[in-house]
Amino acid sequence: MINWILFWSVSTLPLAVVLLFASQILNRRRNKKAAVGFFHPYTNDGGGGERVLWCAVKAIQEQNPDLDSVIFTGDHDASSQSLMSRATDRFGVYLLNPPKVVHLNKRKWIEETTYPHFTMIAQSLGSVYLSWEALNKFTPLYYFDTSGYAFTYPIARLFGCKVICYTHYPTISLDMISRVRQRSSMYNNDAVIARSVWLSQCKIIYYTIFSRMYGMVGSCAHLVMVNSSWTESHIEKLWGIPERIKRVYPPCDTSGLQALPLERSGETPKIISVAQFRPEKAHNLQLEAFSVAIKKLDAEFPRPKLQFVGSCRNKSDEERLQNLKDKAVQLNIQDDVEFHKNVMYRDLVRLLAGAVAGIHSMIDEHFGISVVEYMAAGAIPIAHNSAGPKMDIVLEEDGQQTGFLAKNIEEYADAILKIVKMPEPERLKVATVARRRASRFSEQRFFYDLKAVIRPVICHSS
Repeated sequence: MINWILFWSVSTLPLAVVLLFASQILNRRRNKKAAVGFFHPYTNDGGGGERVLWCAVKAIQEQNPDLDSVIFTGDHDASSQSLMSRATDRFGVYLLNPPKVVHLNKRKWIEETTYPHFTMIAQSLGSVYLSWEALNKFTPLYYFDTSGYAFTYPIARLFGCKVICYTHYPTISLDMISRVRQRSSMYNNDAVIARSVWLSQCKIIYYTIFSRMYGMVGSCAHLVMVNSSWTESHIEKLWGIPERIKRVYPPCDTSGLQALPLERSGETPKIISVAQFRPEKAHNLQLEAFSVAIKKLDAEFPRPKLQFVGSCRNKSDEERLQNLKDKAVQLNIQDDVEFHKNVMYRDLVRLLAGAVAGIHSMIDEHFGISVVEYMAAGAIPIAHNSAGPKMDIVLEEDGQQTGFLAKNIEEYADAILKIVKMPEPERLKVATVARRRASRFSEQRFFYDLKAVIRPVICHSS
């Protein structure tokens, strides 16, 4: 009898758990709120993704004022007023109303440092757990992912939400799989794996399985917005829902920056680098290229200064920033390099206003908001010759040059030297054309395009 009771208890326990979860989900589905829930666990990252978040919030507030804006964030110091002030101070975005805030306690499950191995799939599965917490605390009519956590979409569908996403880049791309096949060592492909045929084959299998899982969860979205031609082509292949994918270029502060004068002081040419201190931003390449350029620069030309401007999300970013400072000392260029961490928007504008050039070196940057900001501010861009900068941004405008593309240290160094040596009339000509091209990627255009594509999905009327 005791054995039978134990058997019955064990066998019915899974059913009881399933029924409990089903009851919880049904209850949440019946009590969805008239709101748009923005899943953005890091509201302090300071990058282009955060600008998209605040511009998207503002656009929906303007188009659907009867819908509440709710931010799902893991930042426990975030409040409605602090986030509204942050949108204004850091990005110059004025929200109509303070967003509501839902604090998440399980953000560690999407932290890169939590998973030393199999980071990509572990973070993706961790996001499922985090979204479960989010939607149990607050279930909106519309779930809007602005951080690229595609594995949360089936959960949002389960809770009865319409799923909208703005995808900055695919979590996995066909280019990543190709590099593993070629055994290229990069920030996301360890040198030990790249040197081993067997380990590379294992990683190809891992990436292939993950890409199929990624395609399945991504296809759960009702509307997918992508930020560039490069991202669009990859997401179409991976998710297989081309009819639901719309290209909406990200919001770039071109209007304010275009008001800045194009003239620059010739005493110390400043080259600015605006990017979060993340490994894929390849800041070391910029330092090395700058060092090479200085060594090659003739004495008759003024010695330039390199200014790094970026935010640190966590301890790992802080360590990378310190390593960059140490690297500058090793290269003996510490007096020619400045570091500006977590600056306010007005300070970023001031630094951009003084730069003759802006440097960008991330391989396969999905778009490249910083490149557009350089161009709008009158700083000639030196961008990586791949993805967004190559396909959408640093293109000729009316047959005229708008900037430089480079792939390695020598090419970057040559571009730096060309700009530093460039006669002022020629620099002004290139800067003027670059500024004109940047107007294609304005915040106003983003608001117009985003409202147009979400209108058929968010049909809630006041």
